[in-house]
Amino acid sequence: MPFIDINGAALRYDLSGSGDKTLVLVHEMGGTLESWDDVLPALNKGRRVLRYDTRGAGLSEKIRGTADIDVMADDVLALLDALHIKGRVAIAGIAVGGAIAIHFAARHANRTAALIPMGPATAVSPERRATTAAAADAMEAGGIRRGIDAVLQATYPPILRTDDARFQRVRAQRLGNDPASQAAITRMLVAMDLSADYPKITCPTLFLAGTHDGLRPPAMVEPLVKLITGARFEALETAHFMSQQTPDLVADRMTKFLAEAGS
Repeated sequence: MPFIDINGAALRYDLSGSGDKTLVLVHEMGGTLESWDDVLPALNKGRRVLRYDTRGAGLSEKIRGTADIDVMADDVLALLDALHIKGRVAIAGIAVGGAIAIHFAARHANRTAALIPMGPATAVSPERRATTAAAADAMEAGGIRRGIDAVLQATYPPILRTDDARFQRVRAQRLGNDPASQAAITRMLVAMDLSADYPKITCPTLFLAGTHDGLRPPAMVEPLVKLITGARFEALETAHFMSQQTPDLVADRMTKFLAEAGS
């Protein structure tokens, strides 16, 4: 897969499919563009699909210092421009990828045709900020492995581990990521406030949440619908890494919504 140096970072990306419509996919923290492998065949039909390793993740350039949600949203725009993709695109993202997608849709509304945030990590509640910041420090100092099983208990619960090979693949994928970059993104979440974004979003929007997601359950995601005019919400029988845990379910719901939105 190709690499490109844009917006101050080297990013790995994949552009597949064909058609006059484009869908951008933004993976979760700890994921990579391969997080979308199992949904890609369904989404590729009749459109181009752009996915990439966000800065700090996978094989893209790592973060040293602080992460910035403005910069991460602008990475999407820089990729589109560098690849000569014109006009409006649909954008979907999981967890932190959902926050990037929301911020892109607000910051670049004239380039956004539809939005699908999935269990989006839009904020850290005040009572959790100190413990989340401490977790970032611990991750940077001690690596990802030490806390991985506790994280997966909340994000990939036993009820969804019916395919052990898939679960082990997801676990190993997360262990391969860069602790300093993930710590920087976690600190970004602690300080992030997207409240000003929602009134700026005018495109068709579908929020998805997993009924088994211990980090971003439906009760946290559904209230966001009221902040965007015309937005919709659905709870699916899945969890935090939904594109990998239940790819057929996610691909079906995304495909139907994008068809309804003309994207």
